[in-house]
Parts: sequence; C-alpha cells; structure tokens
Amino acid sequence: MLKKRETQKGAWWISGMTRSPEESPRRNGAGRDFMEMTKYVYIGKSDQQRGLPQPPIELPPDPGLPVFDLPWPESLEIPPVDLRDAIGRRRSVRAYAHTPLSREELSFLLWCTQGVQQVSGNFWTMRTVPSAGARHAFETYLLINAVMGFDPGLYRYLALTHRLQLVDRDPTIAHRITAACFDQLFILRSGVTFIWTAVPYRMTWRYGERGYRDLHLDAGHVCQNLYLAAEAVGCGVCAIAAFEDDMMNTILGINGTDQFVIYLATTGKRA
Repeated sequence: MLKKRETQKGAWWISGMTRSPEESPRRNGAGRDFMEMTKYVYIGKSDQQRGLPQPPIELPPDPGLPVFDLPWPESLEIPPVDLRDAIGRRRSVRAYAHTPLSREELSFLLWCTQGVQQVSGNFWTMRTVPSAGARHAFETYLLINAVMGFDPGLYRYLALTHRLQLVDRDPTIAHRITAACFDQLFILRSGVTFIWTAVPYRMTWRYGERGYRDLHLDAGHVCQNLYLAAEAVGCGVCAIAAFEDDMMNTILGINGTDQFVIYLATTGKRA
C-alpha cells in the first residue's frame, strides 16, 4: 500500500522508498532514455516498410468462453449533453452511488471509447476515438461490479462485433485488481472499471519504436472520451495510472510484452 511521507519541501508518494527525490543520485533515467531513443533520427525502417504482414486489427475471442450481446449503438436513447457543459463539469470522481449501470449505458460508454464506425477488411478500422495511423492498438477489459444483466467478473470488449466476452468470474477478481492498484478502494465501489491494454506490435508494425509514444497518447484520447461520455449517463470517472504492472498483467493473463496494461478508469453512478 502507498504511504505518504512529509518533508519540509512537501510530500511525495512512496512505495518502499527510503530516500526523498532530492536525496537520490541524479542520472538520466529510463524516461529520458526513452524520449531520446524514440526520436526519428534513431528509427529505421518499420516492418510495414519492410513488407511484413500486419498484425490482426483485434485479438480473436477465446472460443471456449461465453459471449454476450450488447444493445446496438444506433438503438440507444441517450440524453443529449452540451459539449461545453460536459467539459466544464468534468472531474475525477471516486464516490459512487449504490446504483448499477444499465446494459444500455455500458454499451454507450464502450461505443464512445472504442466503437468501430468503419472497417476496411483486415487492414484498419475507423473508431470513435483518434489513433495514430488508425492503428487502434488497444483491447478493452472490464471489471464489472454492478451492471444490470451481467454477473460480476472480468470481461473483454469485442469491438468489431460490439459484444462482451467473459474472461474470469473468480469472486476474488475485484479485490486482486484493487490490490494491484495499490489498494485504491474506490475500484471496489465502482459500477465498472475500464482496463485498457496495449498490443504494441499493432502500432510498431507501422511506426517502429516511436509507436510506443503513440500508445500513451492514444490512451489519453480514449480515457477523455470516457470522462465526457459519462456525463450523458449520470456517471463519474476516475483515471488510474498507479498500478503494479506485472500484477495487473498476470491477473489479465497477458505476458506484459506482446500485450500489457496501459491505463484504467473507474466508472459509476454519481453519489
């Protein structure tokens, strides 16, 4: 669990640290190395330029796991919201009412964050969010706590067909994900927590190592859409970037290299 430690110069969040940032030795660090080595001057030909086949535009569903239909986006009746008002009201919300989301509301939020609007064979998709080169390198997982019509558990959104697939209904899954997010307990109180994973080769196939920058930019686009869309259905959102990477990847059953967790966001009815 994170601990807060005070100094004369302020406070910082630590997990097992014994020295303040001022006391730590100065070095370039992995962040600076990343920014340097992903400059275009270091980027050679991409696999696309080398003529290698592109990866799939979506990971295939597991044939052994149940799949559930969602209300189709065109059929949803969602109250209109003025964009300026939605932007003005946008806040990170960690307190939620004991009211489940409806299937229609969940369908709407999924469509707003990764909804597919156009498909070009197996080459690219146009979606409701921008992505570098229309690569759309994310998969969306959902920790469902309280959504009408769905048992609690871990699900994956199949964006091409607008359906959900059950991944894990272990009753401890919510507590394990909360622990992996340093015990941010509002995850347990949310109606649903969005967990976005990146499939990096879907991006780096075109952009090489520079594509790792694009993944993080795209994550911001997706999460902001969730914040604004939530205003239309009386929900609040809180983005989460503090999580233990290896724990989260293990919980989702992914290897952390070919696919890894990049961002989370809780969502629930406003209290």
